[in-house]
Amino acid sequence: MVIVNELIKQGMSLRTRTNKMLYSDYSRQNKQLRKLIKSAEKTKFGECYKFDEILNHCDKETNQSPNWYQEFKEKVPIFDYNKIFQEWWHKTIEGEMDVCWPGEVKYFALSSGTSGASSKRIPLTGSMLKSLKKTSLDQLSSLINYESIPFSTYSKSWLMLGGSTQLHKIGNYFEGDLSGIAAKKIPFWFQNLYKPGKKISEITDWDLKIEEITKNAHKWDIGFLVGVPSWIQILLEKIIHYYNLNSIHEIWPNLNVYIHSGVCIEPYRKNLERLFGKPVTTIETYLASEGFIAYQSHPKEKLRLVTNHGIFFEFIPFNSNNFNENGDLKLNPVTMMIDKIEEGIEYALLLSTCAGAWRYLIGDTIRIINKEKSEIVVTGRTKHFLSLCGEHLSMENMEKAIELIAEEFKIEIPEFTVTGLSSGTLFAHHWFLGSNDTLDEKIVSERLDEILCALNDDYKVERQSALKEIKVKFCYPYIFYSWMKIHGKYGGQGKFPRVLNSEKYSKWIDHLTRSAQLTINDGSLS
Repeated sequence: MVIVNELIKQGMSLRTRTNKMLYSDYSRQNKQLRKLIKSAEKTKFGECYKFDEILNHCDKETNQSPNWYQEFKEKVPIFDYNKIFQEWWHKTIEGEMDVCWPGEVKYFALSSGTSGASSKRIPLTGSMLKSLKKTSLDQLSSLINYESIPFSTYSKSWLMLGGSTQLHKIGNYFEGDLSGIAAKKIPFWFQNLYKPGKKISEITDWDLKIEEITKNAHKWDIGFLVGVPSWIQILLEKIIHYYNLNSIHEIWPNLNVYIHSGVCIEPYRKNLERLFGKPVTTIETYLASEGFIAYQSHPKEKLRLVTNHGIFFEFIPFNSNNFNENGDLKLNPVTMMIDKIEEGIEYALLLSTCAGAWRYLIGDTIRIINKEKSEIVVTGRTKHFLSLCGEHLSMENMEKAIELIAEEFKIEIPEFTVTGLSSGTLFAHHWFLGSNDTLDEKIVSERLDEILCALNDDYKVERQSALKEIKVKFCYPYIFYSWMKIHGKYGGQGKFPRVLNSEKYSKWIDHLTRSAQLTINDGSLS
């Protein structure tokens, strides 16, 4: 489409001008914080936490104060979802105006991520919708940095595999998946390029949606794929099987870009490359129900935080000083702005946003790769790590280990999960690897153990003391997806939890037993 091509061309000069600006991410974040506080000053939240006093201490000329951030964090407590919903967001659900953000909230994004209930509701204000649009356009313009993308690709269609655009009206508001709400708001000039189109996008039954996309795939000239790796893989496999193809490029010869989010792509990369008939440029994004947090703007870089579109970031060092062994935040944790972060350190993120989230613990952990560019990698979740006895095994460690196992044994492992259990007076890790290939589980467990010892010194130490054994069990990938379906996590944004707590572990074992994947004797794996 001409408009999209022109936007990409203009994006080059726009980004060049932006990169020459003297504003640092620190100054942008200062500006965002002041803007957020000023906008919410007259809300019930702002009045409760004395936003007017923070603004009055601000220098009238510079709009900054030496104690600006200090005053903000002294007045406003840290919230997780349960705390902010119980104290504030429930009022917006009931239709109350000006609660945490000016006006009425008309949309709520349903989100559970890899934890919690499927009824988790995140407010989505008009300001946040504008923020999402601005960041999306910035990312679109950044595609010019990818020399591997033929310019003709920009006139091809985008297949965006997300939630249903059929929203549920409850009282005075609508709720649904963020991807569905966002798709419903796509600009007019993009509508002809957007696939699978309005009719199929409204389908709420995920299996039926996949089926309809498959049946219509031959009609579209797809240049871009957007979606969570696990579901994109499943879709491509179904299309290839349905049309008896050798690769997806036999039906979509102009497919050149895959924009992924939600989970680490590495466990899926080799299988996706097998499904593609030629090289495809992969681009990572970090889009959550709470906002568009980061995206990859250059092929030689990692994710870069979005510091100028309605989100203020705070960082909590993810260590035993600030979090307990269960991943719960301790009292009076150390928090800092973007200017104080250090490369190589892992942090939990706090967000204050134009959707009325304030000092909100999103639950994700990141590591700083390049401080100057605010470049990060997502390392996991505050609740999704294993540290039964001090092994401090992160999701990043787990994903890398599985990637190496798949590569070494030449198998595909699209899904996996792990749990930590007591083993007498000591402890054990039980791994479940989702694969259509089967290997000697003892050999794989020994090799997995060796890899983890090489990746993580704490793990290596504990394997010589309190961490008694490592067990591996293979089961088919469809078992993971059927579990997700039962537990309301089935669909475009659904992700299987990489770490199972005791409650989820019990349900998982029951599910595997019903699926005839395991034999249970006295509660242990046989």
